Amino acid sequence: MIPNLIANAPIGMALLDGEGKTKGSNKRPEVAPITQHADISRGASIGPPRAVGKLRLRTKRAGAVTTLDRLHQSGSFKCLFPRPTSLGFEAVLLNTAGGVTGGDQFSLSVHAAKGTTMTLTTQTCERAYKAQPDQTGKLRNHLNVGPGARINWLPQETILFNGSALDRRLNVDLAADASLLMVEPLIFGRPAMGEVLRNLRIRDRIEIRREGRPLFMDAMTLTGDVQAHLADPFVAGGAGAMALVVMVAANAESHMPTLRAALPDTGGASLIGKDVLVMRVLAEDGFALRTILLPILKCLNQGDFPRCWMI
Repeated sequence: MIPNLIANAPIGMALLDGEGKTKGSNKRPEVAPITQHADISRGASIGPPRAVGKLRLRTKRAGAVTTLDRLHQSGSFKCLFPRPTSLGFEAVLLNTAGGVTGGDQFSLSVHAAKGTTMTLTTQTCERAYKAQPDQTGKLRNHLNVGPGARINWLPQETILFNGSALDRRLNVDLAADASLLMVEPLIFGRPAMGEVLRNLRIRDRIEIRREGRPLFMDAMTLTGDVQAHLADPFVAGGAGAMALVVMVAANAESHMPTLRAALPDTGGASLIGKDVLVMRVLAEDGFALRTILLPILKCLNQGDFPRCWMI
């Protein structure tokens, strides 16, 4: 039986001889405890897990067609590539975390190589959810547009929920003859759900540079009772959605007549440079905003538009 006892002895159990003594000793065995208890109720608290995502994307030219050159994605930030319908390249950004809340961190770095054309959009609307008072979700997007290249930055709307906290930055570096079309639409709450934005923290900053020199800078900070702020007739007149559109292209000025004819009284467009067009628009809600934006963006993008916006 001894060989069987040795083979099956649990960890921490002393082996005994036939008289109940420790083998090789005259003392009674001291069995070490197998289970030890520890107090884990004290110490630093562990918060809920946060979403982190990084995406790096680069294009190249293959004859007359723009194709993928490099791709790196990690965490909750992914990229999909629809079947191309033109010579350009389209990438669909996907946040697998389902939205952004306090403590989340997402970063995007895109490079359009010389002579390439790339369109970037999102699979659906982004959502900024309620955050803890001391936590903020951070989005960092960087676009680098090479000589003769073009990037169309066309994300769908970002919906701000009551209690959300968001710090978002978009940096664009353009070569001397590079082109850009960008839109940033925002929806303030969900009126169909009776939501009122009484507690909101958002910082949004956009910087566009050409060869290192500032071309367009825009910053917005909203805190507290945003609903009351937007209701002011000298601020937004009760609007529930807004969008900024910027176009940097040699033919920007030619779009001005069409743009101004399509804009409602709550929108405006102007040239801040010979090839820099800026448009802002306010709307009652997200549906009204999209009704205004879609024909304008199709015009500026010469009819080619991401299918995600149509689903």
